[in-house]
Formats: sequence, structure tokens, C-alpha cells
Amino acid sequence: MPEVNKIHFNSAEFLISANKLNQCPEDSGAEVAFAGRSNAGKSSAINALTNNSKLARTSKTPGRTQLINFFQLNQPDLRLVDLPGYGYAKVPVSMKEHWQKHLDQYLQERMSLRGVVLVMDIRHPMKEFDEMMVRWCQSTQIPLHVLLTKSDKLKRGPAQAAMLSLRKGLKERLGDKVTVQTFSSLKRDGVETLSQQLSEWLSSETDEEFSTQNGADE
Repeated sequence: MPEVNKIHFNSAEFLISANKLNQCPEDSGAEVAFAGRSNAGKSSAINALTNNSKLARTSKTPGRTQLINFFQLNQPDLRLVDLPGYGYAKVPVSMKEHWQKHLDQYLQERMSLRGVVLVMDIRHPMKEFDEMMVRWCQSTQIPLHVLLTKSDKLKRGPAQAAMLSLRKGLKERLGDKVTVQTFSSLKRDGVETLSQQLSEWLSSETDEEFSTQNGADE
């Protein structure tokens, strides 16, 4: 990708919070959504990616993020999206039902969604929420990138073994629509790999439009 068009994730700025789909920004351009259980390290991963420790809220209270939060990048119509993380949080049933309804609506109807980053604690992967997200990506064919966070909590051997095992199982279900990596917000391990994957997703539409407009053949 030419430098002039390079996506700078450290340019991310808060755009808007939405409680419902009709409160989201205009459904144009491209965006990537981050999803994960409440204690999986999702906010820390977003902050590490953007090199901004205050961009996404981090809290010791599970389920603190209750809205869909949008962040604008340095190119027009490119966004990061932080989805609510009620994976296991002790919140009222009515709140969980509200969240699940609008999360499902966002995932099913958001045309600008290019991929989902599913954040899992490498020590506790594929919990109920994770399985729900994998099934959704399986049914819609939306690309999935799994971020196995807190990899610094394991030695390198066990961390790699956990990643390879999960990758094998998910590829049997999702084929080339899934990628898996280890990640440590604390040590910033895996930030470059994540940024490359997101850049590929976010720039794909622009590249396709450019090729179409210029009559390029693959």
C-alpha cells in the first residue's frame, strides 16, 4: 500500500457511541469491529493497536462498555468499532437481551462491516460468547480474526500450542475466512500483525473500486 494511503491506527479518534443501529454513523466506507468477553482484554488491545491508552475504556468492572463505540481513522469513512462485552458480566437479564438484540442487528445489517476481531484470553478460549460469534461469522461468511490476548501469561511453547490448536479447529469450520494470532497488550507483541490484517480488510474495498474503475483484470 502506498505511504500516502497508509492507514495510521494511532490517528484513531472517538466518533460516536450508539445504543441502537439507527444511532450508528452512516453505513458507508469500511469498518472493523472488535468483540470479546468482558475480561478478555478487548479495550487494552484497541488501545495497544492505536497507541492510545485512553481511547477505549478499560475497567476492572466487567460489562462496563454498554454502547457500540465508533472511532474514526485518518482516512475518510474508515472506522474501528468497539462492541459491548457482556460475555459473562453480571448485568440484568433485560440489559443482556437488549445488547444481544442490537449486537445481532448490527452484525447482520451493517453493510460497511469488513471483518470481526474476536478477542479471547489465551488461557480461556472459546467460551459461550466466543462460540456464538464464531457461529455468526460461519453463517454470514464475514472474515474473522482471533486475537489470543494475554499471551505473556504463558511461556512461548504453550502459547504457540494453544494458538495452533485453535487455528486448526477454526479453519475446519471457517476455512480461509479465519486467521488466528497471539497478542500481548502489555508487551505490545502482535500489534504489527494485527495492524496488517486490519489494513488489508479496510483497504480491500478501495482497491476493488479502483480496479473496477480502471478496467483492471485480475
